[in-house]
Amino acid sequence: MTLKKAYLIVFLILLADQVSKLYIKTHFILGGEIKVFDWFRIHFIENEGMAWGTEIPGDYGKLILTLFRIVAVFGIGYWLWDCVRKASSTYLIVAVSLILAGAFGNIIDSVFYGVIFNDSYNAPSVFFSEQPYGTWFHGKVVDMLYFPIWKGTLPEWLPFIGGKYFTFFNAIFNIADMAISTGVGILIVFNKKAFGTTDKTEESKEALA
Repeated sequence: MTLKKAYLIVFLILLADQVSKLYIKTHFILGGEIKVFDWFRIHFIENEGMAWGTEIPGDYGKLILTLFRIVAVFGIGYWLWDCVRKASSTYLIVAVSLILAGAFGNIIDSVFYGVIFNDSYNAPSVFFSEQPYGTWFHGKVVDMLYFPIWKGTLPEWLPFIGGKYFTFFNAIFNIADMAISTGVGILIVFNKKAFGTTDKTEESKEALA
């Protein structure tokens, strides 16, 4: 796969991610929900942390996380370039492209959203608001994809969780998170194909052209 095709994957994922987030921010209040199907809903939340809502505690946790993401994106970008240079398998190049796009998508939220949007508590946010909710590098990541495939009370005989109300799948995420997870999934499921050795010196020169 050529570098241009890899960049196209990154661009398309990034575009879809940001368009969906901008739409949600400017049309939903925090906690707002649209029921598409019983098992799929658009539910607007924001989080301070990493994919799937995990966080680094402390006053400087958000700043540390954002700076780490920026460094990681440069590292993943180099990894993608190196994969193409070495004519690695398409599985690996696609996986790294997805991970890069997802990481970059959430970085945009973290770096910019705090200074270009006001909060979403009582009304949809205003783009380039005069009263932004945060500062540079302290923006919140927008999540909206919710798949409560099954809800119900678990059987009493199950250890620890028996008799409790349970939702599967309870995470709320975004397209960037989905891209990262898909990329990692490709590396795990197709590990041998992704990291298989190749001998394509001439092909690698053409891919970087």
